[in-house]
Amino acid sequence: MSPGSVTERLYFFVGEYADSDKVSEGGGHHHEGEDIEVLELGLDEALAQVAAGTICDGKTIMLLQYAKLHGLLAP
Repeated sequence: MSPGSVTERLYFFVGEYADSDKVSEGGGHHHEGEDIEVLELGLDEALAQVAAGTICDGKTIMLLQYAKLHGLLAP
């Protein structure tokens, strides 16, 4: 994400899921090459990691802020 230097376009998706939706330990289909590591944090813990610099990816930070502003996740 480099405003002004590239024409990259990003799309964000926010959706609900349940434990029963998982098809494997990582949540993806291994035969499709999906190597997904699932890391679940409470919203306040994730935002604290943003403040500490542990989470520093701009896309992740924007989605966490969106979740906080719209009350999507319990603290």
